[in-house]
Amino acid sequence: MSLRKMLCCTLALLLTCCVVGIAEACPTCKEQIAGDPAAYNIARGYAMSIVFMLSMPFLILGGLGSYFYWEVRRAYAKQAMEEALHLNEQPSPQS
Repeated sequence: MSLRKMLCCTLALLLTCCVVGIAEACPTCKEQIAGDPAAYNIARGYAMSIVFMLSMPFLILGGLGSYFYWEVRRAYAKQAMEEALHLNEQPSPQS
């Protein structure tokens, strides 16, 4: 690894470590938790709802992709089975 790449990686890591306090939480959740410790569950609920909303596109596309993959494999297997049966039904040439 060149010195320039190492310096850029070190600088990026240092910058990330310096601003981690700023990016700790959204202001609403951060202030709500600091002002009322009982409100922790509400903030956690907001966070979990965001996680679920962000995961839905991946789950839907993954599910549909898996379904289509399964159907295509099943169609190819059925086609191969029909071809194998068709070849077995044909009489073999006799000499």
